[in-house]
Amino acid sequence: MRGEPAGPAVNENNDPYNLERFLAAQKDGTYDAAVAELRSGSKRSHWMWFVFPQIAGLGQSATSRMYAIASLDEARAYLRHPVLGPRLVECADIVAGLNVRHANQIFGGIDALKLHSSMTLFLRAAPGEAAFHRVLDKYFEGQPDSATDRLLAARGPGWSPWS
Repeated sequence: MRGEPAGPAVNENNDPYNLERFLAAQKDGTYDAAVAELRSGSKRSHWMWFVFPQIAGLGQSATSRMYAIASLDEARAYLRHPVLGPRLVECADIVAGLNVRHANQIFGGIDALKLHSSMTLFLRAAPGEAAFHRVLDKYFEGQPDSATDRLLAARGPGWSPWS
C-alpha cells in the first residue's frame, strides 16, 4: 500500500483504504436523501464530503480530512467498490442531466468547487468514465480542477493526468 489511508486505521487485508467510512456515512437514508436533493437540483443538507469525495489536501475541516481520498489508487478502489463506485457514477449522471447552467445553482459556491475537484480526481482515476467528463464539460467548460491535478502530481513522479 502506498501512503496512509485516509480516515481511521482498519484491517488492511479487508479494506486497506477504509472505504467503510463512506458506507457508514451514506447509511440510514443519507445517500437516498442526497440523491433526492440532486434530482431536485438543490443540495440542502450536509453530505458532499462522502458522496463526492475530493483529494486529500484541499479541505481543512475534520470532516473534509476524514473523507479525503489520499491517492489515485484509493480513488480507483472507490470506483471498483460494488456500492460506492456505482453510487458516484449515478450521482454524476444525475448532476450532468440537470437542466441548470451552473453548478453553483445546485450546490452553492463552495460545494461547486468540491464537485469540480471530485470529478477531476475520479476522471484521473477512470479516464474512460463518461459521467465525469459530462459534469466537467457542462459546468466547468471541460476543464479539470488545477488544484486537484497539482496535488495528484505531488503524490509521486509517475503520475500524469493522461495516464
